[in-house]
Amino acid sequence: MIIQLNTDKNITGDERLESYLNTIIKDELSTFSDNITRIEVHLSDVNSLKNGENDKRCMLEARLENRQPIAVTSNANTLEAAVNHALEKLKASLETIEGRLKNY
Repeated sequence: MIIQLNTDKNITGDERLESYLNTIIKDELSTFSDNITRIEVHLSDVNSLKNGENDKRCMLEARLENRQPIAVTSNANTLEAAVNHALEKLKASLETIEGRLKNY
């Protein structure tokens, strides 16, 4: 599973952030790693330099083998919260897809 990080001009995509994302995503999605070829992480700060409520945005796009990609989005006050909430949404979507495939 390849993890690709994309940030807007307001978020610094340094090694610490990339390492954190690689660790948390691989841990959270380990049960689905056989079916996922790539995860694209898009982080942005909606309000730029201004402070605001729920202004950090995380969009996760999972590329699955022989399937259409799945994308989820989450907004929160911090990047960590946005990433965690988006991961929960993505896991729920992947569990639904996996459950449907087992029924057939």
